[in-house]
Amino acid sequence: MTLQHTIKAVIRPGDTSDYVAECLEIAVVTQGATLDETTAILKEAVELHLEGEDLAEMGLAANPKISFTDTTDLKFK
Repeated sequence: MTLQHTIKAVIRPGDTSDYVAECLEIAVVTQGATLDETTAILKEAVELHLEGEDLAEMGLAANPKISFTDTTDLKFK
């Protein structure tokens, strides 16, 4: 099994907050008033979620990085 070195997250406009960030591989969702605040909260939430876990069992390599996709500026017709 190939271990992932990156956790992917999507940032989107929130319904009740300015921004929502959600990880695709693990069950972590956060929100914040600014993009900087949202990404900082998500990083902390991911660290807490992974603390004490067997990363390989979760399909993750040691010290995975978070890759953000910002969808806040996308316009759909």
